[in-house]
Amino acid sequence: MKRIEVGQADFAASRFGHSPLLETLNALGLVAGRIPVGALRPWVERARPRYLAIADDPAVRALVFLRRRAGYMADFVSPPPARPNLTVADQLATMRATPLDQARREVARNLADLPEPDRVVRSVLDAPDMVGRLATGMETAWHTLLEPDWPVVRSILERDIVHRAGRLAAYGWAEALDGLSRRVRWRDGVIEVDIAAGGDAVHRLGGAGLMFVPIVFSELGLAVEPGWPYTLMYRARGVAALWERPERGPDDALAKLIGRTRADLLRLLADPATTTWLSARLRVSVGGVGDHLAVLRAAGLVTRQRSGRSVLYRRTAVGDVLADPP
Repeated sequence: MKRIEVGQADFAASRFGHSPLLETLNALGLVAGRIPVGALRPWVERARPRYLAIADDPAVRALVFLRRRAGYMADFVSPPPARPNLTVADQLATMRATPLDQARREVARNLADLPEPDRVVRSVLDAPDMVGRLATGMETAWHTLLEPDWPVVRSILERDIVHRAGRLAAYGWAEALDGLSRRVRWRDGVIEVDIAAGGDAVHRLGGAGLMFVPIVFSELGLAVEPGWPYTLMYRARGVAALWERPERGPDDALAKLIGRTRADLLRLLADPATTTWLSARLRVSVGGVGDHLAVLRAAGLVTRQRSGRSVLYRRTAVGDVLADPP
């Protein structure tokens, strides 16, 4: 059990972000069979052929080996985001700037209790340009596995951030943590995280705040290593948007009134969403979704607001009544 003591200054200092490299490493672990696929099986089955095209790359093989199911993993390979809205280029630059001595220490710790790597993996990990080779392998994995789905993944993460940050701002720690994970709870000024790795420990934020990082391709994680921001990683809401479509009833009065696609959009906007996320759920082009949203907005059924680099749409009160009548 890890306990994180929270002070008054930590509330204002806490923030939300996402980590493209962390998602890439987790996605790589899923398609390579290093971690259980669970509910993400539909995505894994779709993405595995893409993985097989790069599976023999020595740096990719080394990254797969380092992605262990539990226990410490080298921080420089998937650095926690130091600020919100980081791009994959930002994180790759951070990774490549890692001093070799630091990277070797982290890799040695990562390898503890793992079997001896094979000759190909060992050649990468022992190379004088190990950091650069692993960064290039991560970039290859990103372009092959995650970049095709990143607009949808990013919109899932941004949608979750809007939801969770709103709860934190409006109601405080207890409400923000509610429903985040069964293994996370708030108790008398302390965040308790039920993670066995590393044994029991107490950590103090000391006014630096906590970085919340929603993730799609893994579950609960906690980073409390010196030199990195304290980071709580948790499964984002709505990951099924990567493969599911909304269910439709046989007799849909709303669809008859405003059209099938607009009815589906209105129902999906029970929570704020981007056009990219809506496009993925409905298998309709982003432009087509935008056209329908413009009509719904003109009719006073949806509104929009900017959140960081994205524009989020949400239902108005009138839209709520129409989509979910009493």
